[in-house]
Amino acid sequence: MENKYAYLEKQYIGRDYVRIFIRLIMAAFCFAAYVYERDRDNTQDLFLVVGFGIIGVSMLLLFLIQYKIIVENKSLILDGLWTAKRVKIDLNSIVEVRKTIYSNFFFNNPVYNLHKKGTIRFYSSGNDAVVLKDRDGLEYYIGTQRPNELLIVIKEEMRNLK
Repeated sequence: MENKYAYLEKQYIGRDYVRIFIRLIMAAFCFAAYVYERDRDNTQDLFLVVGFGIIGVSMLLLFLIQYKIIVENKSLILDGLWTAKRVKIDLNSIVEVRKTIYSNFFFNNPVYNLHKKGTIRFYSSGNDAVVLKDRDGLEYYIGTQRPNELLIVIKEEMRNLK
């Protein structure tokens, strides 16, 4: 069976290891507070409910897609969550493609279509990004788990344009 797209990647909102770790620490705090408060107050059940709530939300976030990266028909499409607008980047207008580190910071917030200082950023998790620069000098930072594969597919699609 032949694949419909040249490239398809799904970025999940809850699969960033730092965020998972933070949510587990908060749940562990709630469980520790539940054990500590068990003999003192009537609010101990609240800690247990909140702790299990954090674990439940974490499990749901693992399956929630933030955006999809699709390369097809000489364009790159970024399709976001429910109300997010679909972003279509025509590869005819791209003059440079390179792989880079998304950010030097340890904590990066997930973003979709964030316009910042002449760049447009798409990020869910990971460290790597592919940067597309168009004729107007605008740069698109696309965070990806498979930067080498995305870079090769984009360059191949651009070669097919000529």
